Amino acid sequence: MSSTPGSRHARKSWREKLAGYPRLPEVKPIPPAMQRRHGPGTIVTPSPREVEEAMRRVPEGRLVTVFGIGEQLAREHGTTIGCTVTTAIFASMAAQAAAEERQAGRGDITPYWRTLKVDGELNLKYPGGLDELMRRLESEGHTVVQRGRRYFVEDFETKIIGS
Repeated sequence: MSSTPGSRHARKSWREKLAGYPRLPEVKPIPPAMQRRHGPGTIVTPSPREVEEAMRRVPEGRLVTVFGIGEQLAREHGTTIGCTVTTAIFASMAAQAAAEERQAGRGDITPYWRTLKVDGELNLKYPGGLDELMRRLESEGHTVVQRGRRYFVEDFETKIIGS
């Protein structure tokens, strides 16, 4: 565990935080409030490990969205939908863990820059922000375009795994 100088309590690493969900994955009925949009059925709340593994399977030059990971995990669990909110949270945690591991000298990190928001938008909360994400994506052959204040991978739909 790492600790902040002068603190009395050790701070958990992002890797330790990812490991802190022993009750996941969990499959349950779609909550009534969500049934208006998705209908009846079941929803999987994935484990952080499953989300990170899905991110790690994205090869160079290809992309995935948080929604796509949620759909993939729903298929794997035989559910109607996957919880994209939890998927996005765990994707962000996996990105932070990857940055910690890169700082520690590990080379084989989760390629978090290949995981986009639903509409192909870059997640500027990922480590390194816009500059790092653009550098990594462009080095893999993608073009990043600005629309208003947001940034997207051009033609991302053609580069999604499975397309």
